[in-house]
Amino acid sequence: MSDHGAAPGEQPEEGPPDGPRDEEARDEEKPQAKDGKRHRSFWRELPVLIVAALVLAFLVKTFAFQAFVIPTGSMQNTLAIGDRVLVNKIVYHLRSIHRGDIVVFDGSTSWDAGQPRPSQNLFSKAVSEFEGLFGVSADNSVYIKRVIGLPGDHVQCCNAGGQLAVNGVTLSEGDYLYPGNTPSDQQFNITVPAGQLWVMGDHRAISDDSRGHPGSPGGGSIPESSVIGRAFVIVWPPGQWGFLNIPATFEQPALSALRLVTGSDLGG
Repeated sequence: MSDHGAAPGEQPEEGPPDGPRDEEARDEEKPQAKDGKRHRSFWRELPVLIVAALVLAFLVKTFAFQAFVIPTGSMQNTLAIGDRVLVNKIVYHLRSIHRGDIVVFDGSTSWDAGQPRPSQNLFSKAVSEFEGLFGVSADNSVYIKRVIGLPGDHVQCCNAGGQLAVNGVTLSEGDYLYPGNTPSDQQFNITVPAGQLWVMGDHRAISDDSRGHPGSPGGGSIPESSVIGRAFVIVWPPGQWGFLNIPATFEQPALSALRLVTGSDLGG
């Protein structure tokens, strides 16, 4: 009897699994390996995606649009404390500033001229820039007001009817003036200097605006060059959402027609 033969009636021993079954097992392991690689790849790419998103947001904030949080009640009821507005930084490269625009501006060269600015180290500057992406600003020299007078405009309050007048044209301010407020408790009569703007808050009784800075450069007016951009929409909270359109009273043709005469020496 041969040592390699099988005894009669005995079953031959099974050999190792055949080739096709081995391939099936390997095929079952491949999707799991691919899923693991994709998972690891996502976590490796996530920091790059976050940095790219922050860089893009920074570029948009710097050159195009920026959010600002309303810190005081000086623009009530148009803007409430805590509202977030989106400011268009491009618009004034495409058109001039209009009466009735709500603008955000830097007061460090006008109302706050001569006041020391807080020093910032590199870390605090980075934090400030990051907060600025979400509309948070600790800069007390940044203001938001409504444009009442353009360069060359004659702005007076109050006229014989107790109303605010620009170039002799009475403004009907009921659409935006805070309920119960008068156009101004403080009398003034000014011709806006060249390159300057006369700005006021909608809540006149509490607004710190052009009226309160007669001793500042420009006599209370602000430089056009200090304007950061135009606030054009409320984006938060959802219940306040809406566009900040120019009130109809500023569209009176007589405003610009008279300005062409009274402000002709300032280039119109």
